[in-house]
Amino acid sequence: MLRYSLKRFIQMAVVLVIYATLVWFIFYAMPGDVTMKFIGNPKIKPEAIQKMRVQFGLDKPVYIQYALFMKSLFTGNLGISFNHYPRTVWSIIAERWPRTVTLFLTAIVLYYAVGFYLGKVIAWRRGGVADYTATVGGIMLWTVFTPWWCLLLIWFFAFKLDWFPLGQFVTPKVWMLAPVGSNFVFTRMLATGLFGPLAILVGWWGLRKVVHDSRTRKWLNWGVTAGILAISLLVWANSGLGKYALDILWHMGVPLIALLTIGFAGSMLLMRDSMLETINEDYILTARAKGLPERVIRDHHAARTALLPVATSFVLAIAFALNGAVIIESVFSWPGIGRTLVNAVATQDYPLAVGAYTFLGLFALIAHFAADILYAVLDPRISYKRGEGA
Repeated sequence: MLRYSLKRFIQMAVVLVIYATLVWFIFYAMPGDVTMKFIGNPKIKPEAIQKMRVQFGLDKPVYIQYALFMKSLFTGNLGISFNHYPRTVWSIIAERWPRTVTLFLTAIVLYYAVGFYLGKVIAWRRGGVADYTATVGGIMLWTVFTPWWCLLLIWFFAFKLDWFPLGQFVTPKVWMLAPVGSNFVFTRMLATGLFGPLAILVGWWGLRKVVHDSRTRKWLNWGVTAGILAISLLVWANSGLGKYALDILWHMGVPLIALLTIGFAGSMLLMRDSMLETINEDYILTARAKGLPERVIRDHHAARTALLPVATSFVLAIAFALNGAVIIESVFSWPGIGRTLVNAVATQDYPLAVGAYTFLGLFALIAHFAADILYAVLDPRISYKRGEGA
């Protein structure tokens, strides 16, 4: 595993260099630069425009600009944003990415949980009313025109029913006297969303090693889950930041509904197809011949094996969902990476645009690596030792 990990890290570094190079040259090939916006302004003197070009390094030859970009990429400094001068690109990305990841990670976990459950149920009862209804409904939502669907949800939930706010991501009146910034709360919400489920999984794994009776372990698992959730709620309630987190969750309502209704169909259909292949395997027939209950065969034998492609899709969805953030964040006025990227391209803020694309590429590479490792964890038949196939 160590040898494979080192090999993959080298591959990731090479791919990142190629990807960043392509992104940089694509933006360099675009006509004009940031100073073009000021040429038509008679109040800006030519000397000031030239000084700006020198300050941003636009007066240097292309190969020098590219060399400086690659140097800054591997030293953790992607330069200064044109539109947010003198803020660095990384400081802007560090401010925006928790908002995007909090929204999309919550949505992905929800719609993969729904898709996994529906997929295994309709596959086990294939050909029934539930199968046809879920499949047709899922395909319709999966292929719906995303901006139209988002606007329809805003009209229904935020305007017609007045359950959620119209756009934005916080209520200014609530945050007027807040002791911390919104990004501080976003980061802690993200940490809770990551470490809470991790603690639950560790608790379940520990109980599996200690408690051998499945029925007792099931109730204890529910107890561990409830306990960790209660502890998380108590920590938030005593931190004084609970009302700010609730305000953020309130603004996340309609975007989460949009992402859930659009995204669950993909995981559901993938799980359904994987289950249909799995239930025809010989070991499923053997489990039935032993007289095991249908629920046990479905959940502990078929669903676990069928989970492999769904788990891979889940990890990759976390990375590529950031690309889909462009549409969602633009429609819902959510100030994350996607909206930042759109604004940077529209205003010719090339350092910020290149930095945002590079961040997305790096995130996707890490997700691919995590998917490979997850495959080996979920399926003991998969090995990355020398001489064995992956």
